[in-house]
Amino acid sequence: MNTRAFSLALIISLFAMFMVYTYIDDQKSEVIKRYGTESSVIVAKVDINEFELIDDSKITTKTIPQSFLMPGHFKTMKELENTMATVPILKDEQITKPRVTYPGMATGLARQVSVGKRALAIPVDETQAVGKLLKPGDRVDILAGMDFTSGQRRDMMKVQTVLQDVLILSTGFNITNSIPVIGVKTPTEIKKMNLNTVESYNNVTLELDPYQAQKLVYLLTYTATRFSLTLRNNSDQKIERIQPTGIFDILGDEEREAARNFFAEQYRQRN
Repeated sequence: MNTRAFSLALIISLFAMFMVYTYIDDQKSEVIKRYGTESSVIVAKVDINEFELIDDSKITTKTIPQSFLMPGHFKTMKELENTMATVPILKDEQITKPRVTYPGMATGLARQVSVGKRALAIPVDETQAVGKLLKPGDRVDILAGMDFTSGQRRDMMKVQTVLQDVLILSTGFNITNSIPVIGVKTPTEIKKMNLNTVESYNNVTLELDPYQAQKLVYLLTYTATRFSLTLRNNSDQKIERIQPTGIFDILGDEEREAARNFFAEQYRQRN
């Protein structure tokens, strides 16, 4: 082996490594001079939806130059305990103070009600509420029995679709975009939060315009009618003209004529 040649090659390689290290160090110094030293910041590990509870499964820590830090950023995950997103946050975006809040009055049902609309709760049972399989965000039609004769003329009783394409804001205490407390990985502090996790419900809250709200309150207040909710596809928002249904619409031709005669005779005897 040529010792002299080997030594020369070793010296050249060490010098090259020194030059590369010096270059990298100079570049790093230039970056620090231009953009500042690196600092920790909390970013979204996954896409976070509006009103979604933030926990350590959805965020992570990254190190970036100070010039790229957003105003109001967070440095540690502990600072974000017990908070929720007020707007959608995309994966790898920095979490900032204006984009999070603590659950409370500002995150309740009122924020879900559209401008110009009203929220109205109505009592329901399993039959009326599609087996209580309805959930916030579903859309329904409301059918009600109509009796203008207080039971004296059954032939005048009708079932009518009184409202169509009505948005359900909540089922019991479960509201649209509600905080997903159940089934998420959360720190101990979040698990201790006093948040309602009731799943069963005996009422649903609907989003109505003021006149629709009046119509429904009238039915609930001044009639003994029973109503039902029918579930729609969320993409189907077509309003149709639906004729009321009475007993004559259900019977066949022969039964219909017999029923007319029967009710007419009853009316004559009563009067």
